Amino acid sequence: MVLALLMLVAALDARAEAIEVRGFDNPVTEKRYQELTATLRCPKCENQAIGDSNSPIAADMRERVYAQLQDGRSDKEIIDFMVQRFGDYVLYNPRLEGRTLLLWGLPGALVVIGALVLWLIIRSRRRTQVRRLSAEEQARLDDLIDREGSA
Repeated sequence: MVLALLMLVAALDARAEAIEVRGFDNPVTEKRYQELTATLRCPKCENQAIGDSNSPIAADMRERVYAQLQDGRSDKEIIDFMVQRFGDYVLYNPRLEGRTLLLWGLPGALVVIGALVLWLIIRSRRRTQVRRLSAEEQARLDDLIDREGSA
């Protein structure tokens, strides 16, 4: 029984995650660190911020953010460094550039095209006029109705 309890404690201890302790000179720098690690995406993880990820690359990125904050770099400089080092994937919202123009413009263009198609469909249906039945067609319809009513 004691052996089983000791094995359970050892297994839980092996699964325990490392807690990173960062020392900051002021709370503003700590807040910047928290915001940067929450806004940068882990390249290995699917849609997870580096502040929430346990992957080694996220730990490396957090260490780089911390070191650059200690060096006095601005948030923009840190983000530019991360993009240069790891690519645009680390940004949740890609920058508006020539190569990302399609990414940013496509949703708006699709909405405009959809609205235009909808407007054209509505306009064409309004223009379609209901024509009256000819005397021959009306007589045939009346005959069918009478036959169906008699049966």
